[in-house]
Amino acid sequence: MAYVSFRRTDGSSSYGRLSDDRILDFGAAPDAPADLKAAIAAGSLDTLAHHGEVALAEVTLLPVIPNPAKILCVGHNYESHRQETGRAKVDHPSIFTRFADTLVADGQAIVLPGASTNLDFEGELAIVIGRGGRHIAEADALDHVAGYTCFNDASLRDWQWHTTQFTPGKNFPGTGAFGPTLMTPAEAGDLGDVHVVTTLNGTVVQDQPIRDMIFPVSAIIAYVSHFTPLSPGDVIATGTPGGVGAKRQPPLWMKPGDTVQVSIGHIGTLTNTIAAE
Repeated sequence: MAYVSFRRTDGSSSYGRLSDDRILDFGAAPDAPADLKAAIAAGSLDTLAHHGEVALAEVTLLPVIPNPAKILCVGHNYESHRQETGRAKVDHPSIFTRFADTLVADGQAIVLPGASTNLDFEGELAIVIGRGGRHIAEADALDHVAGYTCFNDASLRDWQWHTTQFTPGKNFPGTGAFGPTLMTPAEAGDLGDVHVVTTLNGTVVQDQPIRDMIFPVSAIIAYVSHFTPLSPGDVIATGTPGGVGAKRQPPLWMKPGDTVQVSIGHIGTLTNTIAAE
């Protein structure tokens, strides 16, 4: 099953299950959890009754989880990307953070700030945590996943490279695209052969199977949970394949008017335009 968070035409926010081109509105039901994150935390997604339906075309999608407490990102998690950046091999995942106010939804614009022209694409698989925990064993880690979705960790490379710390280049407002839907693990199935594909203006710029990740989903969850407690609705972006614009000759930066898509097989396609701040 696939779930979305959305804004109705009257400006109110809700969430529900996508059924073809319609949304079964869970948030409108009496006593429903306040949002998708709360429904995941309550463990009630499988039991919630919808209260009416709304056409997908009549709503504005929101980031799948509009209000995550934590967004953790993995750097250099595909060998092709590690090699193109010249990074040394490591024994543990490279982790950095994003802020929730950087998120944009499917169909919204990724924002190129006035402070930079070096806006790069990074298509990724994202995990949403369903059951929280600390010191999660790798063998149990997938039991803590609520679902999967697409992420574009759009990066301002000059700000990222000011120092060895990534934070500034990864946290400009409107640069973390996230969605369109949350697909449950049962629906997603084995993702090993599914490819992360990024296109810019219709041209494929990244294409690699998920099984090529250096640190798989289970290892990432286990590692992260040892240094910070994970909670329902937390997001982990699992890293981008090789082919980023910064390592091309000449560099390929996204610019206003461009369209970028991240497609992950049956998980979905995340589409965003680029707009100037």
